[in-house]
Order: sequence, then structure tokens, then C-alpha cells
Amino acid sequence: MTDTTMTAEATPARFDTLPLDAKLLRAVADQGYATMTPIQAKAIPVVLAGRDVMGAAQTGTGKTAAFSIPLLQRMLRHENASASPARHPVRALCLAPTRELADQVANNVKAYAKHSQLRVACVFGGIDIKPQMEELRRGVEVLIATPGRLLDHIEAKTAVLNQVEYVVLDEADRMLDIGFLPDLQRILSYLPKQRQTLLFSATFSPEIKRLAQSYLQNPELIEVARPNATASTVEQRFYSVEDDDKRRTICQILRQREIKQAIVFVNSKLGAARLARSFERDGLRTAALHGDKSQDERLKSLDAFKRGEVDLLVATDVAARGLDIADLPAVFNFDVPFNAEDYVHRIGRTGRAGASGIAITLVTRSDARLVADIEKLIKRKLDLEPCELEDDRPRRPRRDWEDRREGGSASAAPSPRPAPRPAPSAPRDAFFEKPYEPQSAEEPPAWERGAAATPAKGLSSYIKPKKKVAALFGAKPAVASSES
Repeated sequence: MTDTTMTAEATPARFDTLPLDAKLLRAVADQGYATMTPIQAKAIPVVLAGRDVMGAAQTGTGKTAAFSIPLLQRMLRHENASASPARHPVRALCLAPTRELADQVANNVKAYAKHSQLRVACVFGGIDIKPQMEELRRGVEVLIATPGRLLDHIEAKTAVLNQVEYVVLDEADRMLDIGFLPDLQRILSYLPKQRQTLLFSATFSPEIKRLAQSYLQNPELIEVARPNATASTVEQRFYSVEDDDKRRTICQILRQREIKQAIVFVNSKLGAARLARSFERDGLRTAALHGDKSQDERLKSLDAFKRGEVDLLVATDVAARGLDIADLPAVFNFDVPFNAEDYVHRIGRTGRAGASGIAITLVTRSDARLVADIEKLIKRKLDLEPCELEDDRPRRPRRDWEDRREGGSASAAPSPRPAPRPAPSAPRDAFFEKPYEPQSAEEPPAWERGAAATPAKGLSSYIKPKKKVAALFGAKPAVASSES
């Protein structure tokens, strides 16, 4: 593997200095691009030369143009105006981990290829598959896809990949994080062995490097900045807060800094939905973006945010990769991400294309290990700042016992305590208050005295009656004899 590290040049190179076709140069000019970013200046000539590439660059530095423009240049030899699908096989395949990233990459590639005869299509899940099938049957040269939906088209025989010459893995580390490696291996098994493979990401983990050794042939490693580094245009602040104060902290910072729009990242889909409703109650225009929403809902929320119709976009990490939102001033990490690499991608949504931005992370006592992982990744010591909250919540009147517990003023007269209620008196029985009187052995029990005084009818007074035995001990009731 060839390792090439590049530092930013004093005079950025211009696109018109590259050996590109006039169609592509005109499309690039239509996008307002004149000079190349460092990753573009280094990667484009290498891709044009046919080499495999591992490109590492910070988010927002133009990685999409770095791989799509040279690949379109190489495919121009195949362009034709034929209506036959056989004349438009898939020649370039780009895999992306999320639907939003795939859609964004497709829009960029279509803009670069608009003056050519090359066809571009994008397929991802969450929407009806039939229109995608019809588009693929008509033939496309460039296919951008998420792995799961692409496998659906492969099984349906609507995506035939036996003529693919170029493969791009965009944000490949994310695909490994969310378990796409088996799908990725299946897709790559359908491709020809002889191909050019490009791998671009903002973070390079050990798994990514092992993947590169398996599927790339003598790749050239291009790094325009230290790996896993954060953009220097992003101001990073870490505030120590309690869980219950996080939402109030964000609202206060939005007011104090006069921030008009921001993305708030959380770790769970349920947390995103609940937090969005809470911000709505605070009077903010809010939209939620997470995996439980349909693709149509996700795209509508994202479009509304880009148009400025939404103040806060509460999102999970589906919005952490590749989303290019112009002039986004701030990003909030409501939850510290479980993976340190996701922190780099989250804060990369602001400070893009040289603009400035602020990234604020709210840290609780239980987040110490996650913050340490971020420090280890970005190789920088993070300072936790206390956050003084304005006392804007309605307070209930304090009780006197709360004042005494917290050391209230001794001069304050305590409120008189009510006298205790007397306990109810128990009913009295004079029998239980009599002194103990022992009973003689000959004296019969109280329940037999009445019977002993009056002998049974028809018996001699000299015959003692039979003693009564309690039924508890098995005595049988006596049967009275009938008189003759």
C-alpha cells in the first residue's frame, strides 16, 4: 500500500488544469467550483490513472467530487445515445450506508454528468421498488445504492453487475458499524475480479484497513489531514450538565448565541421522537429524523430543514454521514455517541466547505468513558465546562421544612405545628379489671352449674349426671329418652 500524505497547498489547483472533458468542466463550473480541495487535488489524478485508492479526509471537504468526476471522465468512452438497455450496462457502482447519503451522492453525480449521455440512478429502501426496477431495466451506467436494496434488485435480476468496472465504498466504516459486512461481501462476489476500487471515509478503523487488504489491489492511501481529525473550522465545547437540564441548556444556548438552525443528535430513535415533541412544546419548529420513519417522511423533513422551515432537526446517526447542509451554524450532541468515530462525523455537519461552526456536547456523570474514547480518537484533551442555567422555570412556594433543611434564616418564625390528635379510647369492660379469683377443684365449671342445680327429669337426685364434653373432642350429642 502506497502512503501519500498531503498538506494544504498555498495556491489551490484549479479544475481546468486537469485533463477533463469539456462537458465535465462545464458541469463543474455550473456548480460554482473553480479550485479543488486538497483531497480532490490529490485523489483525482490517481483515480484517472486507474489506481485503487483509500481516501481519508475530513467531512465536508468534497470527497464525492474526488471520486465521481474522474470516474465519469473514464466512462465517457462508453457514452451513447442508444435507447437499447444493452448499450447502457452498469459500469460504476457506489455503495452508501444510509438512504440520505445515497440520495445526496446521486444528486451530485447527476449534476456532474448532466451534459453527457451517461445515465445515473439511485436505489434505496423505504420506498416502492417498482419504479426503481423500471429505471434499471432501461439501463444505467452509474448506480448509487444502499446494500440491502441492491441485493433485492440482484435477486430480482434487475441489477446485473457483470460489467462493473469501478466500485466506490463511501463511508465504508459506517457500513461495517451497522452490520453491512455480510451484504457487502455478497455484493462484491457478483462483481468482476478486474475492477478499480475506491474507498473513501473520514475515519479509518482497523476493520477498514483489513477490508482494504481483502478487496483492493495495491491501493494508494491518500490522507490530506491526520486520520480521524476534526475540522479546524468547528469550535468544540463540552458542558457538564444533569440529564434533566439538557433540553433547557440547548434552549438557553440557542437564545444566547442567536442560533437560527441546528441539528440535535441523540442515540435512540425513541429518544429522537420524544425530544422533538418536547422542543415543539418549547415553541421551536422541530422535525425528527430516524430509522423508524418512512423514507418519504425522512426526505421531507430534511428538505424542510434545508429550506429553513425547521429550526431544529432532532436526528439519530442516520444524519451523521454525508449530509451536506449549507451554512449550518451549530450541532448539538444531546447524547454522547457510543462510537467515538460518530462524534467526528456528527460535528462534521457544521463548518463545511471552509465555513465556521460550533459543536456542543452535553456530558453527564455516566458519560466519562465515552468522552475518554473521543479524546483517544482525536488525540486531544477535552475540557468540561460548567453551564449556568437561567432560573426561568416557575417555582412552587417553598415549605418551611425545606428552608430549615437547607439552613434557612433562624430569625424566620416557624409556622406553628398543629397539636396531635388524641388517640381514640378503647372500650372498657369491668370483668377484665376484677382481681384473679382461683376456682376450687370440686366446683363444676360455670357452664354446668345451672344443669347441676336442677337434675334431669325422671332421674334420682342421688345419681350424678354425666359430665358434658366439648364437641371439639368428639362428643356425640345425647339423645333424650322418650317418656313412657
